[in-house]
Amino acid sequence: MTNLIDKVESHFDSVMAGGLQGPIKVPEWDAELYWMASTTLAEESVVLELTQSGKTTEALVMSLILRARDKDGKPVFGKQDKLKLMRMADPKVVLRVITEMNDAQADIDNAIKN
Repeated sequence: MTNLIDKVESHFDSVMAGGLQGPIKVPEWDAELYWMASTTLAEESVVLELTQSGKTTEALVMSLILRARDKDGKPVFGKQDKLKLMRMADPKVVLRVITEMNDAQADIDNAIKN
């Protein structure tokens, strides 16, 4: 008999098997970014904690770091890039990328529901 945690894990595996979403074209960075269909609760908790602490900008940057991938699914940023992204990246570009990721994911979620 399969226990519930095995079913939880199986469901998450199927969500992640959806593969990469994207690309988002970022001409300012001469890049195309992809992202996974979902993130882990551990990753979400980092962003949520920052948001609840009033650190919205840092939360956006962490979201970008955790979600952005290359075409092979490898992370394009690491946590070591956080300060550079916060100090040197155009906030409009970061916000646009995160917004496009979120909007595209919402469209996918709505399509699945209907």
